[in-house]
Amino acid sequence: MARGHLRALLAQPESTQVTVLCEPSPANYAAAAALFDEAGRRPPPNEPVLERLLSRYGDQLDAALIVTPHAYHAAQATACLESGLDVLLEKPMVISGAEADQLIATRDRTGRVLVVAFPGSLSPQIRSAVQLLRDGALGQILTISGLSWENWRTPNLGTWRQQPELAGGGFFFDTGAHMLNTITDLAGEEFAEVSAWFDARETPVEVLGAVMARLRSGVLVTMNACGDTCTRSTSDIRVFCTQGIIFTDIWGHFLQIQRPGQPHPEPIAVAPSLGVWQQFLAVRSGTLANPCPPEIGLRMARLWDAIRQSAAQDGRLVRLA
Repeated sequence: MARGHLRALLAQPESTQVTVLCEPSPANYAAAAALFDEAGRRPPPNEPVLERLLSRYGDQLDAALIVTPHAYHAAQATACLESGLDVLLEKPMVISGAEADQLIATRDRTGRVLVVAFPGSLSPQIRSAVQLLRDGALGQILTISGLSWENWRTPNLGTWRQQPELAGGGFFFDTGAHMLNTITDLAGEEFAEVSAWFDARETPVEVLGAVMARLRSGVLVTMNACGDTCTRSTSDIRVFCTQGIIFTDIWGHFLQIQRPGQPHPEPIAVAPSLGVWQQFLAVRSGTLANPCPPEIGLRMARLWDAIRQSAAQDGRLVRLA
């Protein structure tokens, strides 16, 4: 994932210079340096300890892109914000509501920019869907349904993604985090009640998961995550309203609307995406409202806290304050 971001940054030399990397793995640093060689650019130095990096290079930096295992996000983002850097933070933002509260407080105290790199919330499709819902163009939201499925269990055996202390969860909090975030963004309000069930499929983390929930307004929400099936990652989200249905996926790859009288959903034309990094730059410059601020991350983190609590009690209903 980090090298994917680096490829995008190397394609934008007019706007961004990668000054230093923070990579504790020599093999991963070598792979990253190869990307610079391929682009005809000198690889930046590597300082594998973040505290030393901020001390030695902080005055040469404007921003940080954090692409690390989930459990490190809160402390690393805090350190960068407190060093005066704006932060683009890979998903999921943090692994608990308490960490989300603390990170928002740090953002507010430092006055820096914090954008969470969820492609769903950053997509023009989801932003257009949110606008339709907030404007009431499709009437009242009645129910929201989400599905996420992938051949995730076997390829990730033995990796950090199946270590709870690093990942903060399993499939439901890895690929499924996109579903949690996009549904939270579309809903636009807090969850009130949650029941959840997990199946670890002989791993240390959840691989299968089912959630039934209710928003504070009474809207009903269901989410199903299957991380042990036969295909690559696929998903579906539908928002059922009194005057129409929204069809999209957890990444906002497409947007279709079915209105009363239409036999089939029809695609909605939206502006092309600026890309994750370009949107971050636009937020920094003040030309774009933050599409994925930490407040959405906080709502999602509170939902994840409730899901874990309920699943640990075999689906017992959890009421959020």
